[in-house]
Amino acid sequence: MNIAQCLLNRARASPRAPAISTSASTLAFGQLAERVLRIAGALRGSLGLQAAERVVIYMENRPEFIETLFACWAAGLCVVPVNAKLHAREVTHIVRDSEARAVFTSEVLVDDIVAQIGTVDKAPIVVIAGSPQYDELAQATAATCCEVAPTDPAWIFYTSGTTGAPKGAVLSHRNLLFMTMAYYADIEQVTVGQTMLHAAPLSHGSGLYGLPHLFGGGHQVIIKGFDPILIFEAFSRFPDVSMFVAPTMITRLVQASSGLSNVAGNLRTIVYGGGPMYVTDLLRALDVFGPRFFQLYGQGETPMTITGLSKRDHIGPRDDVHLARMASCGTARTGVEVRVVNQAGEDLRTGEPGEIVTRSDCVMVCYWKNEKATAAALGGGWLWTGDIGSLDESGYLTLRDRSKDMIISGGSNIYPREIEEVLLLHPAVLECSVVGRRHHDWGEEPVAFVVCRPDMQADAEELESLCLQHIARFKRPSEYRLVEALPKNNYGKILKTELRQLLEAEREHA
Repeated sequence: MNIAQCLLNRARASPRAPAISTSASTLAFGQLAERVLRIAGALRGSLGLQAAERVVIYMENRPEFIETLFACWAAGLCVVPVNAKLHAREVTHIVRDSEARAVFTSEVLVDDIVAQIGTVDKAPIVVIAGSPQYDELAQATAATCCEVAPTDPAWIFYTSGTTGAPKGAVLSHRNLLFMTMAYYADIEQVTVGQTMLHAAPLSHGSGLYGLPHLFGGGHQVIIKGFDPILIFEAFSRFPDVSMFVAPTMITRLVQASSGLSNVAGNLRTIVYGGGPMYVTDLLRALDVFGPRFFQLYGQGETPMTITGLSKRDHIGPRDDVHLARMASCGTARTGVEVRVVNQAGEDLRTGEPGEIVTRSDCVMVCYWKNEKATAAALGGGWLWTGDIGSLDESGYLTLRDRSKDMIISGGSNIYPREIEEVLLLHPAVLECSVVGRRHHDWGEEPVAFVVCRPDMQADAEELESLCLQHIARFKRPSEYRLVEALPKNNYGKILKTELRQLLEAEREHA
């Protein structure tokens, strides 16, 4: 079934219930459904898009994001949501790789993206949310919701592999429906009048978990950016509030709550994931907000759905056994299989670390037009996550390390290879290595170690400028260290572990 039909069914049953609100306006479910079908009619009509073609959504959190998402599905198209924080060059790669026929963006972002996509062979149609052109689309003749196969592409989630080269994980209508049902089974039921608060990007976890809330009749409240005061106000103003956040956002909320009373208000559930959550920080959050937390472990290749640490798991005596469980990421989600294996795919003993593999109807169909990467990731019918973990005797999974050297800062993935390749564009840079350093607020921050060529120099200001020209601002290193040499093994491979140990030792002695 077309995932858009779930929204249309809800709108038919609850046409007057609030669907999307900002500080300026509210759209009821009946109004949302009408706009979705009219935009869908324009996509297949005046814009001339054909079934299964890709549409990039590159905009900040706003109602048009949700409208465009469902309009594309209703029209039988595949969406490619993109983080609004990405650099225009990075977005252009995604546009080119996905062969997108259209890009829906905003007035804030349009100039940069238009300047870049002119390099694409078949330049896509560009539509600005909130513009007269967009309003015309919303007044077109309404379409009927297209029939699709369960395995048809619905969402392409661009992630990165071991080389940092972006890959598009193709998620089907069945994948998204399974994710939604697992939300209902494991986290909470959603009924009309409950609230889903969006402070994290709709292009990622917040948008994905907006689906079960919309289908259940939940009210989507969109606030501008991550502002703790606005979030606390929403907790008090709206009923039964749920939200998805990165662990670093929880830390910021706890810090901002100092001196305030009843900050939890009508908070029902905070789902957190996308990075490590230190137990000490989690305990502080529980003291402030109470047992309203659910931790998820997932990947773009199996959206939001591998394991989960339930609200009940967060409650306990805080002894060694309970704290060990709090350091885990829970048990396999409903309908999901999880194993820890060696390189041969053989199950390891309890407590023994190995690669995490998973299997369910949530696992992606493939990587977009990348057979080699698909075969490597989906070996033997299982998704090989690339993450290292261990299972205890009760089936609780603990992450031990992240392969691929990925850095998670503020819930966003940063791949060192991307930064290193940019730094190597500087004529004075001989070699470099980027690793993550622990950061109190963001979880991690990238630090670049740079070796210059003999008789040549590069300063931090030049390297910073170079990064800002090529990658998103949030990916740039927080520090550029000019060093004489990088630590290497006998085979000449840079030892990132030693660089991380150096940074950790400095932190402990600071």
